[in-house]
Amino acid sequence: MNLQHTPDGTEEPLFQIESHGPPSRPRGTLKQGDTFAVFDLYGDMGVSPGTPDGLYHADTRHLSHWSLLIEGREPLFLGSTILDGNAGLAVDLTNPDVIADGHTRLHKDTLHVVRFFFLWQEAAHERCSIQNYGSEAVDVVFTYTFDSDFIDLFEARGARRVKRGTPLPPVIEGGHVRLAYRGLDEVEYHTEIEFRPRPSAVRTRSADFAIRLGPGERTSIFVTIATQPATERMRRPFLQSLQRACRATRTVREDMAQVVTSNPQVNGVLERSAADLAMLLTQTPQGLYPYAGIPWYSTTFGRDGLLTAIAMLWADPGIACGVLMRLAALQAATTDPAADAEPGKILHEMRGGEMARLKEVPFALYYGSVDSTPLFVLLAGRYYERTGDLETMRALWPAILAALAWIDGPGDRDGDGFLEYHRATDTGLANQGWKDSYDSIFHADGTLAKGPIALVEVQAYVYSAKLALVDVAQALGDDVFADRLRREALALAQCFEAAFWAPEIGTYALALDGDKRACKVATSNPGHALFSGIVRPDRAGAVIRRLMDSDGASGWGIRTVARGEARYNPMSYHNGSIWPHDNAVAALGMARYGHTQAAVEVFEAMLDAGGAMALGRLPELYCGFRRRHGRGPTLYPVACAPQAWASAAVLACVQACLGIEFRPAAEEVVFRRPRLPRMIDELSIRNLRVGGTQLDVTIQRRGSDVAVGVDRRLGAGQAIVLL
Repeated sequence: MNLQHTPDGTEEPLFQIESHGPPSRPRGTLKQGDTFAVFDLYGDMGVSPGTPDGLYHADTRHLSHWSLLIEGREPLFLGSTILDGNAGLAVDLTNPDVIADGHTRLHKDTLHVVRFFFLWQEAAHERCSIQNYGSEAVDVVFTYTFDSDFIDLFEARGARRVKRGTPLPPVIEGGHVRLAYRGLDEVEYHTEIEFRPRPSAVRTRSADFAIRLGPGERTSIFVTIATQPATERMRRPFLQSLQRACRATRTVREDMAQVVTSNPQVNGVLERSAADLAMLLTQTPQGLYPYAGIPWYSTTFGRDGLLTAIAMLWADPGIACGVLMRLAALQAATTDPAADAEPGKILHEMRGGEMARLKEVPFALYYGSVDSTPLFVLLAGRYYERTGDLETMRALWPAILAALAWIDGPGDRDGDGFLEYHRATDTGLANQGWKDSYDSIFHADGTLAKGPIALVEVQAYVYSAKLALVDVAQALGDDVFADRLRREALALAQCFEAAFWAPEIGTYALALDGDKRACKVATSNPGHALFSGIVRPDRAGAVIRRLMDSDGASGWGIRTVARGEARYNPMSYHNGSIWPHDNAVAALGMARYGHTQAAVEVFEAMLDAGGAMALGRLPELYCGFRRRHGRGPTLYPVACAPQAWASAAVLACVQACLGIEFRPAAEEVVFRRPRLPRMIDELSIRNLRVGGTQLDVTIQRRGSDVAVGVDRRLGAGQAIVLL
């Protein structure tokens, strides 16, 4: 959560939630490349007040209003769905009664209207099919209304601007309308709308189609809304563009392992997660990168991409390769306080909109996260452990060394061996771990911690990152450096135990403040320490019990802050809510220490929550209220959905429960102490890859145990079960 400074010098959240009346229609989202759309399930945008609706490209809203009317009236809703694989939105509508001069000129339910909407190549495409099911011919006018405010994404989130650019006069040419805006940065933005066939009448904000349909007759209206001047693209046939869009989506998933179970509801959650992740994977110059989420985070985020890649490493290591290469290319090379940049730091966030270019927000390339850099090194080491890809390690080695130099140098501001953060300017993020709300790091009495702050999970990332690089350094022929990394990691672990263990709360402290006072608050953060392996083995059980007790876990997952702590609020962003990715990281940590049953319980909570959500989709977060019989989880009002690391969470839990490990040199997949959740009797993994081997594997319940069988094998590798 970012902050803005008010005229009186105080701070308030930059992105506020104002109530303008309840949005009367549920929302849906689609994304392709750097373009995404938020619409209601009628296929309209901007009809309900106070919503983020619109068609966005590169952090600018190119369409703020889009609606369909029948004889000037709102259609009657029949049904709507996001298609499998997020291929598009299909909406079924019909006409209301049309009464003129006291007579019903068109009876309701005469016309069946099917709107189909998808994105492809920086444009939105709609086909509106209309069929007359009446016994008489009808004459009817369909009207599209539209508008574009060309606001920056940060304005859509609530940021206030003193001055904006200039709207340009609309241009109408036949069935083509161009809306335009010149920003304060002198960049021109265009939205081009083309209707086919040509409308009966076109105005600057609407287009009419006077349609005559005989009994049983059918016709279609096609619309393309482009965010860039794209004449050839706009004239491509609708079905041809749709086929290309679907083919591109399938291609993204070709290398991803697929998980199918004996439980249809679980399959719905798993398939939705995989489809959402595929939609968020975006082609960049360096490879595929999982954009963080829709609507607010559809761009490159360092931490989100890294944790998503870690969660998906077992199922598709190619994601990790794309993330590593992109973040290495964007690594800071100079010091820039306004961007919180220092040589070696890994990106937190990048933006391409008008406000970022004008530096009204500091996020064009912003480096204000303390954990992205150690997570980058950690992912690199684990990618090598998963794949044995030494050539990629050679290419990344300079960036890895620069990241380590920052961790051990400017990142450790007082030389005490811990990685700390403190924003360089007042416009940067106050808190720079994954819980970046202004009030998320605090002491037991609720007092906010003052920096520089050393977070518990960040020290754990550094420890794990250095150990993960030992094998890489040895493979590159530098045994001296490998030995140094090992010694540094072990020394950090000793200091970590002395500084962070808090017996009063039965777990590790959240953080150390600038005076080295421990924030002795029970939170979910020690789950990340389990994942990293820094937790002393004899204390792992206590940490897990604290995470899973009735104060730590709600029944829908582990809370970010335990119930009863000073700032606990189940409706807060970071102080009592539930984040799926946070739970998945903890589950991986539990399995690492042999507590597989605890990991299974986390997985079950995630599956239950996902099954209770619309579309089977786990959102960015939800509220931490206690689970009650007959009631689903309570939604957080502005959570992003889909969100990449939430989509990856259930797939990471599959790895945790099955204990999946890899030995790439021998082309072996190991299942260590595999267990299945209570609602799954059989689970199959298809297209599981290690080295040159592909495996299809099935895990079946056998009483209190499981059996693992190989259904298909291409290559010389094998699966090994360690019970």
